[in-house]
Amino acid sequence: MIVGMLKSVLPIFLGICAFAQTDYSTRRERVQKALPDGVVVLFALGVGFEPQDRSGFFQEPNFYYLSGWNEPNAAMVLCGACPEGEREVLFLPKRNARKEIFEGPMVAGGDPDAKAKTGFAAVMRYERLEAQIARSLEYATDLYTVFDGHEAQLGKIAPLRSVKDARLTVTQLRLKKSAGELGLLQKAIDASVAAHLASWRQAKPGLYEYEVAADMQQTYFALGCQRNAYPPIVGSGPNSVILHYNTNRRRMDSGEVLLLDVAGECSMYSADITRTIPVDGKWSARQREVYELVLGAQNAAIAAAKPGVMRSELTNVARAYFNKNGKGPEDKPWGDYLLHNISHHIGLDVHDPFDPELPLEEGNVITIEPGLYIASEKLGVRIEDMILITKDGSKLLTGALPREAGEIERRMKH
Repeated sequence: MIVGMLKSVLPIFLGICAFAQTDYSTRRERVQKALPDGVVVLFALGVGFEPQDRSGFFQEPNFYYLSGWNEPNAAMVLCGACPEGEREVLFLPKRNARKEIFEGPMVAGGDPDAKAKTGFAAVMRYERLEAQIARSLEYATDLYTVFDGHEAQLGKIAPLRSVKDARLTVTQLRLKKSAGELGLLQKAIDASVAAHLASWRQAKPGLYEYEVAADMQQTYFALGCQRNAYPPIVGSGPNSVILHYNTNRRRMDSGEVLLLDVAGECSMYSADITRTIPVDGKWSARQREVYELVLGAQNAAIAAAKPGVMRSELTNVARAYFNKNGKGPEDKPWGDYLLHNISHHIGLDVHDPFDPELPLEEGNVITIEPGLYIASEKLGVRIEDMILITKDGSKLLTGALPREAGEIERRMKH
C-alpha cells in the first residue's frame, strides 16, 4: 500500500509544481514576448551554493517562477526567435544512482518522459547547455540572464555578445499576482494567523520566547506550510525594540510586551505578519497608548494604498500620522521612533523584488508595518499586515487576525 501511495504522488514530488504546467509556460511566453530578440538563460541554484535552513533546498525564485522546478543544478534557455521546439529548453543533470539512494528518484535530461513531467517543450542533458546557447544566438542578437553571478560564465560562452540583465523583465511579471498566487498566499496567511492566535493563548510570564516560537511553527506546519517564511522573531521586553531579533532565548516577564513577527511559507509563497501583545494579557496605559498610535498609523497607510501611489509614500503617511499626534520621550516627535520603511512587496520572496520607478498597481501584494521603538522604556510595538492592491484601493488579506487592542485582550483571556 505504501509503495502504491508513493507512486501516486511521485510526479508531484519531483517537480513540486504549485500550478498547472500551462501556467508556467504562459509566464515563459511572456518573457519571450518582452525580449523578442533575446536569448534568456536562467539557472537553478546548485548543491553547495543554495541558501538552506533546516528545511533544506530553496530554489532561486525567478527560476522557480518560470518553471515550477524545485530541484538543483538545472538551467533553462528561452528564445522566442528560435525554431519551434527550441524556444524553451530545460537542462537537467544526468542520473546519479548513488545520489538517488540518499535523495530519491530524479528526472534526468535524457528521460523519455522528462517533457511530460516538467512541462517544457524540450528537455536536454545539462552538458548540452553551452552548445544550445550558441545555437540560439544564431537566431537572436541579445543574451540575457538574471544577474546573480552567472553573467560571467555566459560572457565566456559568448564573448562577442554583451550580457544583459533580465531581472527587471521578470520582476515586472512577478509584481502582479495571479489568482493562483493569491490562493497560495492566502493559504500561508491563514496558517500563520492560526499560529498567532495559538501564541496568544499560550503567552504568559515565565515562558521563554523559543517556547512560543516553537508552538507557532508547529501550528502552521500542521496546516500545510512547508517552512518558515523567515526566522521567527519573538521578542519580549527589551528585545521588542530590536528590529530583526531572532535569538528567541529570553524569558518573558510580567508587565512586558511580546512582539511576534512570525509566519510560514506554503508552496514557496510567504506570509509576513506581526502582532504585539501584552505578556500579562492586559495592556498597561503606556503600552496601549503606543499601540493605538501604531494602529492609527497603519490604518492611515492602508487607506492611502491604491493604484498610482508610490509605495515609498506610505512611510511618509505613517510618519506624518505619528507627528500629528504629539511628542514621544525626550520631547521628540513620535515619528522619530519609526525606524524603518513600513512596506515591501511579498510573494515568492518575503521581500519580493520591485521596480522602484513603478507606482502600485492592481494585483500587487504588499505589507503595511509601522512600528514605534522606545529603547529607554524597553517597549517596541509593530503591527504588520498584508494587503492586495485592488482597482480602487486595497483589500486586507490578514484581516482574520484582530488588530484592535481590546480584541487582543479579549482573545488572550480565552
